[in-house]
This record gives sequence, C-alpha cells and structure tokens, in this order.
Amino acid sequence: MCRRGNTTGAAGVLVEELIRNLGKNIVVCGHFGSGKTNIAVGLSLGIAASGLGCTLVDLDIVSACFRAADAAPILHDAGVDCIVPRYANTNLDLPALSGEIYSAFADGASTQGRRAVFDTGGSEGAGVLGRYLPFLTQSGYSMIYIVNMYRPLTSSPAAAAGDLWEIEAHSRLRVTHIINNSNLGPKTTLADIEASLGYAGKISGLTGAKLLCTTMYSRDICDALSRRYRDMTFCVLPDSTRRLF
Repeated sequence: MCRRGNTTGAAGVLVEELIRNLGKNIVVCGHFGSGKTNIAVGLSLGIAASGLGCTLVDLDIVSACFRAADAAPILHDAGVDCIVPRYANTNLDLPALSGEIYSAFADGASTQGRRAVFDTGGSEGAGVLGRYLPFLTQSGYSMIYIVNMYRPLTSSPAAAAGDLWEIEAHSRLRVTHIINNSNLGPKTTLADIEASLGYAGKISGLTGAKLLCTTMYSRDICDALSRRYRDMTFCVLPDSTRRLF
C-alpha cells in the first residue's frame, strides 16, 4: 500500500491509519458494480493484518453475483471472522439474515481494538441497515460510499450524489466518507484513475462526505500518483472479486 508519495512494506499500515478516525463499525455502501464488496474485503484484510480483530458481515441480500461469501476462505486464513447470509453461494435465492449479526456489534463495543465491516447491497438493499440502527449509533459507525466514474448510472458527480442520498434515506444513516474506486478492471491505466480524481472531489463537495482515499490494484500506478498528488491519499487493495468468465 502507498500514500502521499510514500510506499510501505507493511500491508496494514495504510488501513491502520485510515481507520484511526473511523467508527468501530464500518459500513460499506455504493451503487451496483462500484466495487463495494472488494473494498469491504480489502479493508477487513488490512484491519486483520494491522493486528486488530475484525468481523466482516455480508448484508448484501440483493446481489448474488459478487459477495463477501466468495472470499470467505481468504478471510478465514487471514483471521477475519465472517458472517454471511444463510443461503449464500447456494442455488436458493432466499434473502435471510442470521441472528449472529448482532454478535458483531457486541464484539465491537466490548473489545477495544476490534472492528466490524458491513458489506451492504446498494440503494436497493440499504433498508436492511435500519434494523441495526440502534446498535450502529450506540457503538459508533462510519459509512463509506464507494464511487466508480466508469459505471454508467453513476458516471456524473450529480448521479453519484443522488444515489448516495437515496442510500441515506433508505438506511436512515449518514454517509461520512467516500472512497474513489474508479476503474476499468485489469485494463485500468494511470490516466483512467487520474481522470476520476476531480469527479470524486466533486461528489465530496456535493454531499459533505470526506474523501478518504482513491484505491487501485497497481502499486506502480499508486506510487506514480502519490508522487504527482502529494495532498491526496492513494491505496492499493487486493482484488478479491470472483471472476465469472
């Protein structure tokens, strides 16, 4: 991972710095295809690598394509506890949530160094967060909205901001931070990410949510952008997205 013109050898250094000002419960949201599941997995792995306990809760009961349950073996190997829908990765499309989810809040509140990451299902699935509102507000939360300029329905700052406000309305929670995850998959170039920096900044300006960082998969691109934009934070997260083809 790298930031502000520097590179670090320790996988958890950047995440440890990022979560310093975040709540014990980190809610990851965003439009379909923005990369929120990959970010949720990456944050969980980074938290565990930094020496903090972490539970990843899969609250995505909308999408069956890419979900945190797909990365469960990687997460378990890293020491991340996973709570996933009962019928995840089966041929049953039943949006059932486990009562075990409540234990993530208890752990987050009682254990000083523990964090819980919640992967949610976009604006359509954000309403499920409402049932956990008392627990999130009591033990403290940060809600991170993932943006991707190259997704057709959020290609403009106004459209992305509108989706953010819709998620807030459905969840009754306030988005506190933004992560710019603008990418074109493995074909992403430095120019593609550089072109998205202004886009992410405008969304932050429209919504009042703080721009936390810009993510990517290439350390070389991360190093180059960090040298070029020393007042911005860049982060390399592992790509854990399941490939369908």
